[in-house]
Amino acid sequence: MAGKKKQEKREKKARAKAQMQQVAKAKPSGRTKKAKKRTVQTGKIFIKATFNNTLITITDLQGEVIAWSSSGRMGFKGSKKATPYASSLAAKTAAGKAMDMGLTKASIFAQGVGSGRDAAIRSIDSAGIFIETIKDITPLPHNGPRPRKPRRV
Repeated sequence: MAGKKKQEKREKKARAKAQMQQVAKAKPSGRTKKAKKRTVQTGKIFIKATFNNTLITITDLQGEVIAWSSSGRMGFKGSKKATPYASSLAAKTAAGKAMDMGLTKASIFAQGVGSGRDAAIRSIDSAGIFIETIKDITPLPHNGPRPRKPRRV
């Protein structure tokens, strides 16, 4: 009796294993469509400059990302990521990718207090993208959280 149950269990396992292998081998039917390359004339450039890094994101007018880059992606590590040189390289590569998709003019939205903000804007301009507007979207507190109690010395 016990031997029969073990035999059934083994057979069940073998069937499940065979079924899993069949599913893994199965290929999707039909052809897959090749992604159509987008062309965008105008867009938005978001520059987020923090104390540790600079992120550049280029989107179309609907907000869909066309290209992006960052100081860390350019190969800089540690405190070197926060330098203006690193952010200008990141902005140049992102602008180059966007220009390959046909971007000619853009509005810039700069956020943060990092040192790479101005360098990124200058390098985007020198890359050949016409800058329509530059807007600072750094969030500012309207009085902010409750301050700490004063220190008694």
